[in-house]
Amino acid sequence: MNIIINNSSMTPIYEQIVSQMKEKIMTGQLKPDTMLPSVRTLSKDLCISALTVKKAYDAMEQEGYIVTVHGKGSFVANVNPNLAMEEKQKEVEKLFEQGIRKAKECGMSAEDTKELFQVVLSDFE
Repeated sequence: MNIIINNSSMTPIYEQIVSQMKEKIMTGQLKPDTMLPSVRTLSKDLCISALTVKKAYDAMEQEGYIVTVHGKGSFVANVNPNLAMEEKQKEVEKLFEQGIRKAKECGMSAEDTKELFQVVLSDFE
């Protein structure tokens, strides 16, 4: 499993694992029913605590990205396309929020921010 952990990042390690694995699932690099490395195996490969990997697997299972079968392991779930689209929309929303925050920090009004958004958006049409 090719996961890169950035120890200097402000993002918790389990979230780094979750985001990278979700990306692999959404892009089809990890296909449905693919068996994931065990918690112990992945923790050894990444040189991190097994509890951190377990937390990441639990989060992905709760979100519907993986299924854990007791005694057999964890597997990639058949991800609902609507779930995948919702996840991408959340990412875009987060980026919009960051941009709006930055605009406010720079002293831009809501109207100026909207106008700037329209200008940038028109470049993509």
